[in-house]
Amino acid sequence: MKKRRLIKKYPQKKPARTAIEYLDEIAADYSDSLVRIAERFLTWLWNKLYSGINIKGAEQIRQLHHDGHEIVYVPCHRSHMDYLLLSYILYYQGMVPPHIAAGINLNFWPAGSMFRRGGAFFIRRSFNGNKLYTAVFREYLDQLFAKGYSVEYFTEGGRSRTGRLLAPKTGMLAMTINSVLRGIERPVTLVPVYLGYDHVMEVATYHKELSGKKKKKESVWQVFGAIRKLGNFGRGYVNFGEPINLQNFLNQQAPDWRDEVAKDPEQKPTWFTPSVNLLASSVMTNINGAAAASSVTLTSLVLLASERNALERSLLERQLDLYLAMLKSVPYTSYTSVAEGNGKSIVNHCLSLNKFVSTKDAIGEIISVDEKIAITMSYYRNNIIHLMAIPSLIASCLVQYDICERSKIHAIVMDFYPLLKAELFMGIEDVQQHVDKVLDFMVEQGLLSGDDHFEVSPRYTAQLLLLAETISETLQRYAIIFNLLAIKPDLERSELETDSHLLAKRLGALHGITAPEFYDKKLYNTLSVKLKELGYLCSVEHRAEVIKIRDHANQLLSSSVRQTIVDSVHAEHGH
Repeated sequence: MKKRRLIKKYPQKKPARTAIEYLDEIAADYSDSLVRIAERFLTWLWNKLYSGINIKGAEQIRQLHHDGHEIVYVPCHRSHMDYLLLSYILYYQGMVPPHIAAGINLNFWPAGSMFRRGGAFFIRRSFNGNKLYTAVFREYLDQLFAKGYSVEYFTEGGRSRTGRLLAPKTGMLAMTINSVLRGIERPVTLVPVYLGYDHVMEVATYHKELSGKKKKKESVWQVFGAIRKLGNFGRGYVNFGEPINLQNFLNQQAPDWRDEVAKDPEQKPTWFTPSVNLLASSVMTNINGAAAASSVTLTSLVLLASERNALERSLLERQLDLYLAMLKSVPYTSYTSVAEGNGKSIVNHCLSLNKFVSTKDAIGEIISVDEKIAITMSYYRNNIIHLMAIPSLIASCLVQYDICERSKIHAIVMDFYPLLKAELFMGIEDVQQHVDKVLDFMVEQGLLSGDDHFEVSPRYTAQLLLLAETISETLQRYAIIFNLLAIKPDLERSELETDSHLLAKRLGALHGITAPEFYDKKLYNTLSVKLKELGYLCSVEHRAEVIKIRDHANQLLSSSVRQTIVDSVHAEHGH
């Protein structure tokens, strides 16, 4: 790409020289020969690391290429392996690897120059109001789009430390929309991509960072260290989610956007920022919509819901069989993938990866999570917790009420769904219909009896209790928040976030809750934003609704946890 075109707006010597320096810092230096060599190395690497890579939805991406779309890949960010994996899979599928927006922290010797030749271009964590840098970067991105290069960037900004999707950063999405507004003729389509692994190499480091240890600066020694530890990491997962055509998206958000831009190209439209925020949320929702329910994630989900992170093998296998059947009979979306095989083969696969512990006694075999890595395993559970959130909430209703009406389950799920959607980026189109399908499935499987009034079949009580436990920590957070709002309806957002976080730490200390996201301040910030949007903050008008949701949350908790929350809230606010 010629630099002269990018700096023609800055004819003065110093800005022009600075612009060239910025461009040298940013620009990729794509090399076909390096990519061909890298393909051989990566084939060896994946065969060394993984027993296979599961791919879903690649055919739709080939069709988009065939139809002339400008494609922007927007994957989730689990690991540094993400950069390599997606490029390799696209190359393997016969598509040109994308130009990848990489953090400037990865531009270290000698990896930086190799990444550039593989298509990486580097971006600063913050532009800090630097208009010249912003202009150069924006023009570089425009040129990539204009010349038909596919592009990849991570909307989360950094790697997730908890296994959940992070709140999206909107800078790159805003620049992409700006490029469309400036007149790209070809259709521009965002392709959300779910990347998953049976083993994330950095996961132990993530736990240390969440515990307060300072993040290490990336270096060549870290790369060598990671390669030295190569082992059997199971399988990798690349699922392509529902694409988002940006021209169609803009037509929906602002039907007259083309006329507005033509009249005043320099004026930022009033709808621009809300549209970017909606687009960012849609991208994250579509990433989660393409989740891979793998052997490791499903087994982690089940075992971490048990009382001591351990289950008799036969019960574990039955629970896995139940989840497999449910996810296939009532799919979360058509883009989601579910592990093949049955509970027995899944447990065998996990044991072969040394992810769980098997012990035998005179009665039988027990599968457990080593207590030293229980927190670490929550990372894998969190990858797919959104898939089981609604079934788990339904199970909570069923086990807490002797006979539960369909209408009551609908009401409770609808009360909590806006918050679940906000924190888990859920995108179920018709929630009540989804609830009905789950209930019908449970009746067909014999877990329940009834039509509009449901009763749990005694032989399946243990399985429903396990399923209910998956959502219990989430309900505990909601109970904290709504008990606070019920007792002090004039709480401001900042005070609610602080008090919720404080009470969560107290509850965790008293009841042994170790999941990192339970204490994540950013999560309480996300929830407080949603609560304000719903009108529950500083509002007497919605007080009755707040009390109703508080009562629902309290009812679905164990008596000991409920009492701790109620007592702590009253102690905190002097009642």
